[in-house]
Amino acid sequence: MTTTSISEHPTEAPLPWKTIFELIGRPSGAELPSVSLIARGPMAPFHILIATIISLRTKDEVTLTASRRLLEVAATPEALLQLPESRISELIYPAGFYRTKARNMLRCAEILVREYGGRTPDTATELLSLPGVGPKTANLVLGLGFGLPAICVDTHVHRIPNRAGWIATRNPEETETALKQILPQEHWIEINEILVYFGQHICTPQSPRCSVCPITNWCKRIGVKKTR
Repeated sequence: MTTTSISEHPTEAPLPWKTIFELIGRPSGAELPSVSLIARGPMAPFHILIATIISLRTKDEVTLTASRRLLEVAATPEALLQLPESRISELIYPAGFYRTKARNMLRCAEILVREYGGRTPDTATELLSLPGVGPKTANLVLGLGFGLPAICVDTHVHRIPNRAGWIATRNPEETETALKQILPQEHWIEINEILVYFGQHICTPQSPRCSVCPITNWCKRIGVKKTR
């Protein structure tokens, strides 16, 4: 079966993005995603870089705890370089692949200090050249760390627009490209925070809660076989 992108089958009318995001929202007092919470602190770009590396294949609550534990000990690339790899592994455990992540973070810190004077770069090309950094990490650093327009595509941002029929893509890279074609730039940074909460509590991977979904008027429920 051939998968097509949104550009080949455009939506009949532009989606009311502002209305959609306002309806989805995030209940007052609801916890932000772990990396967003880390981004509220000082040294945001570097801390986001570290937290996002830790977050790969790791539950959100583990990511937050592990990130805070490590950053309390080593808040800068220079400080991180003072720690042995085994100590970093210990601090971020039980994050998935914690030994590999510890190794990558040390290599990142070394490059940041040697090539950037300890600062975190603010371009996708430079960020993607760092060990352990993929598009998700780079875009979170650009968006949350520097306020630059970037779409971070995680499992929720990939699943929900495809389920709703806004796009038709096979992987996160295609999703980022397709969303850039239809989503106004003013919403690029916020889409991740909004859809992460929505995907965890309403538009869940299995048996989504369609009975209480506020955006059913703009959802085609593609691939949904069972709902609540």
